[in-house]
Amino acid sequence: MNEVKEELRQSCTSYKVRKLMRELSRHYDTELSHVGLKTTQYALLNTVYKVGTIRPTELSNMMRLDNSTLTRNIQVMVSHGFLALEKGQDERSREISITDLGREKRNEAYVYWENAQQKMNHLMGLDKVQALH
Repeated sequence: MNEVKEELRQSCTSYKVRKLMRELSRHYDTELSHVGLKTTQYALLNTVYKVGTIRPTELSNMMRLDNSTLTRNIQVMVSHGFLALEKGQDERSREISITDLGREKRNEAYVYWENAQQKMNHLMGLDKVQALH
């Protein structure tokens, strides 16, 4: 019975992908830890850096994050002074923008992200990376 359960667990694509994602996150987190960021924080900072001021709902859709996850991550980045959350065009809306400090942190982190990316490209092989993209 235990052998059957283990075989199913080992052959489950979802399980394998989740396991791979944890390893990938650790790989990038290790590099980004040099600047005090996690991969999720860098992704958020980099996305706002690239798209500019954006509403949380749009950012959530763009990054494929649920609202509660995005809200938690935004709060952390706002508390560090990397992002600003301000009133939008009406009383109910909000807008997220990157601060000068956030731009500096993103640029500092980019060097480590690029290092992690290059290591991953080497480990996987460029043909597989390109197929993934």
